[in-house]
Amino acid sequence: MKVHFVIHEAFEAPGAFEDWVSTRGYQASYSRVYQQDALPATAQSFDLLVVLGGPQDPATTLEQCPHFNALAERELINKAISAQRAVVGVCLGSQLIGEALGAGFNHSPEKEIGKFPIHLTEEGLANPKFSHFGQTLDVGHWHNDMPGLTEQAKVIAYSEGCPRQIIEYSRLVYGFQCHMELTQGVVELLIKASEAEWVTPMDRRFVQQPSALRANDYREMNQKLFVFLDRLVADYSAQC
Repeated sequence: MKVHFVIHEAFEAPGAFEDWVSTRGYQASYSRVYQQDALPATAQSFDLLVVLGGPQDPATTLEQCPHFNALAERELINKAISAQRAVVGVCLGSQLIGEALGAGFNHSPEKEIGKFPIHLTEEGLANPKFSHFGQTLDVGHWHNDMPGLTEQAKVIAYSEGCPRQIIEYSRLVYGFQCHMELTQGVVELLIKASEAEWVTPMDRRFVQQPSALRANDYREMNQKLFVFLDRLVADYSAQC
């Protein structure tokens, strides 16, 4: 299994995704666009495409951020989908999947930073890739926006602060607005990169302070992510 990561910023690291690749003995390749790495020209070099998050949004232009080419990433996502590859987007990545499929992203009703519960919908509870999540699962969050919905999209999970936390776009294509890949190391990178968030006191109900972020245990959600990915790979392999 060959997994390709699109990484927008050093502090938006693959985290638990990379741990999963390592423990399963898979091969990883990377487009670290913040280092000017090229995106794959085709989908032939990977089985699973993982597009990670970033402070940008799908409307960010090259003038605003020279290393982020939203159009090129949407084209890569469409190539992967057309080639029947598995695709997972996280945060910005999930919004880019929606955009690639013709659904514009939206601002989330609430800003969420921290560890808060998501709730599975009826569609989510009936989906075998998520049967191990239970009705409610505490997961990581770090966002302002959320992915758009196509006519075929199914909302798998929502939170009190955001109605679109996990989206199934098709059997092999999923968008995660939430951050189940967070580890203690990645959280520390995000805290350091987001110092302005805590310059002034905030009373936002879904924003945790750095001390709480550091105290969270992210291991259970990481393991739940691993099982989802295993089931996604099984579906992909059955198709192949």
